[in-house]
Amino acid sequence: MIQGNARILIVDDEHGICEMLSFLMRREGFIPLTAHDGKSALEMMDSEAPDAVLLDVRLPDINGMEILARSGEIDPNLPVVMITAYAEVQGAVQAMREGAHDYLSKPFDHHEVIRVVRRALSERRLKQRIEQLSGETEENAFLRQKMGPSDTILRLISDVKRVAGSDFSVLIQGESGVGKELVARAIHRSSPRANGPFIPVDCGAIPENLLESELFGYEKGAFTGANAQKIGKFEAAKGGTLFLDEISNMPFNSQAKLLRVIQEKVIYRIGSTKPVAIDVRMLAASNRDLQSLIDPGEFRHDLFFRLNDFTIKIPPLRERKDDLPYLAKRFLDATNEELKKSVTGFSKPALEALLYYHWPGNVRELRAVIRRAVLLADSTITMEHLELKSPPQPDLPTVANRIRNEPWKGLSLKEIVERTNLELEREVITEVLRQTGGNKAKAARILQVDYKTIHTKIKKLGISSD
Repeated sequence: MIQGNARILIVDDEHGICEMLSFLMRREGFIPLTAHDGKSALEMMDSEAPDAVLLDVRLPDINGMEILARSGEIDPNLPVVMITAYAEVQGAVQAMREGAHDYLSKPFDHHEVIRVVRRALSERRLKQRIEQLSGETEENAFLRQKMGPSDTILRLISDVKRVAGSDFSVLIQGESGVGKELVARAIHRSSPRANGPFIPVDCGAIPENLLESELFGYEKGAFTGANAQKIGKFEAAKGGTLFLDEISNMPFNSQAKLLRVIQEKVIYRIGSTKPVAIDVRMLAASNRDLQSLIDPGEFRHDLFFRLNDFTIKIPPLRERKDDLPYLAKRFLDATNEELKKSVTGFSKPALEALLYYHWPGNVRELRAVIRRAVLLADSTITMEHLELKSPPQPDLPTVANRIRNEPWKGLSLKEIVERTNLELEREVITEVLRQTGGNKAKAARILQVDYKTIHTKIKKLGISSD
């Protein structure tokens, strides 16, 4: 199903409402279908196979909540958005608990209607994709379950599947917290070496003077404190996979010794002249671009090419927001089970804040935020339960560039700072208003200020909110 060809069933006994919503759907490229009572709605769900439903709670024959329940029997993946002129928080919570995708109240905010429909269609598409992938290998299914069902993750899974059967060295690149070790383990567990050990080494956590003894091992008496022979990580990984995490932190001298091991496939324990043959597959990961470290002399170019038979790049969470609702729900469910709680989900402002937030700590940060929110919440996670480090901000020019490109000559430091802050505020608010379609209330929630403050700043800074 392509969103532009999506079929939207509108169920309302008011013909004017159906006409207005049909107009909105057609304007967005959707195909509207209409029904004015519950019986017709159920028949059309069965015969027309809509991709989403806008369903009035109060109908002349069948209650909307009953239709919601029966829609799941017709199509378990069909997203239903409840609409009513009698907006009550209690009714919204009940609808969400009964399986509604979302809740809208009359009179409609047109931008809000389209946003909710598009999100419902995206959720349906993800659910359908999960079903399509139900026959995939156990390891790939595990990776998708851990990282998300977006197209980005599916392409990543395809790369894992393509390279796993070889003995290629693989370089996994991505920011901290994106799941590099998960990908490394998936490669190992899908490879011919799956029955062998998977040995991870955090190159940034081991002091330089101990790294070589950790990797290569040592003989008894090789140095003070070496009271017995110890095998290193290379030997421990025999027949399996050695995963060198954050390899960009490996000292330059140690890089040369690692290169020799890869080339000669032998190691020498510290304190020994006897070579030990190794049989391992090398996987490495870095949160920095290794190629950019070559010219400054921080990373050896020959080692880079030895490790880089194949590269997998994991995008940060902010670049794959389709995975965020899925991951947030997964962490919510896991924490509910851990704490023996029954938090049902997220309020609209809370979900919007999660979607707009930059996530510098990626999936690891998301998990921590959700776990704390579930701990604090009683029924639904709201904005007050979220602890986000900073409000979301669009990409903006650096202060240095702004000063460089503006006529600051003759101004004092205080005047420059004041003017720069005003310009920065104007650009942040303008960008968030653009993202929310000019909705000041949403912008206020995203920026974590009250409505009066955002209204005052828009007026003060001369921002157009049309």
